Amino acid sequence: MVVKISIIIPVYNEEESIKKLYEKILDVVKDKYLYEIIFIDDGSTDSSAQNIKDIIAGDPNVHLIVFRKNFGKAAALQAGFRNCTGDIAITMDADLQDDPKEIPRFIEKLNEGYDLVSGWKQKRHDPLEKRLPSKLFNKVTSHLSGVHLHDFNCGFKAYRKEVVDSIDVYGELHRYIPVLAHRKGFRIAEIVVEHHAREFGKSKYGFERYLRGLFDSMTVAFLGKFYDRPMYFFGKIGLVLCLLGGLICGYLTVLWCLGQGIGDRPLLMLGVLLLILGVQMFSTGFIGDMLVDATYHKRYNEAHIKEKL
Repeated sequence: MVVKISIIIPVYNEEESIKKLYEKILDVVKDKYLYEIIFIDDGSTDSSAQNIKDIIAGDPNVHLIVFRKNFGKAAALQAGFRNCTGDIAITMDADLQDDPKEIPRFIEKLNEGYDLVSGWKQKRHDPLEKRLPSKLFNKVTSHLSGVHLHDFNCGFKAYRKEVVDSIDVYGELHRYIPVLAHRKGFRIAEIVVEHHAREFGKSKYGFERYLRGLFDSMTVAFLGKFYDRPMYFFGKIGLVLCLLGGLICGYLTVLWCLGQGIGDRPLLMLGVLLLILGVQMFSTGFIGDMLVDATYHKRYNEAHIKEKL
């Protein structure tokens, strides 16, 4: 059986590297695999899209999705996942820091029985101010998620088709794809990959991505435990609040029955507040359960796309 691979490449203002990257990929996959290359232009303001169109004119295996504006890497990957047709999907960056010669190694690792193989940039050619926060992020994410990888940030990954069909990425969750896949029971592996220094342009990520990453790590930690059972989280909080509020109000009721005034006591306000908050927590849990039961949120939106070739 011949396996088809889909190479998914988000692009944002990488006009200088597009054609060189394509040539490197072609050297690896041509005459060896059935392949398609899907470029997702994430609202580039340079000539990236036109350079890809020039490639398409000579290679029908290359496709382009153009976003109306910059929606972010997660949205670009999601578009690639929803439009790829290969048995194996490979994601990589367009800046030439990922080396296409690693693709056969990813496929070999998948053939050992894994569903997702993530790259590990063991020797990383990035500034210190990027490496140190990344190491901290990887350690925290590994601890919170229970998925023990060295490099969650690496965009160079290989997936079986069933993996990309069953996960949805949005916001900054592209960094947590192994966690999302692990949550669904897929087998995860990691291989060391060669990482090159950036040849053209500059990094598109600033300090704000670490703040977004913090919030998303909290989201992933919550979803990993309570995604399909939100009542387990909100119900526990609601139960504690209702018990505390009930005890306080019960105590005040006894005092009132003994003839003491309780109307101006701050403790009464606290007890009532705890009861109200407890009921709200239970209500949130019920609503969450109904949402989980009714539908699965689709974050990918066809309206993002301006054209598809």
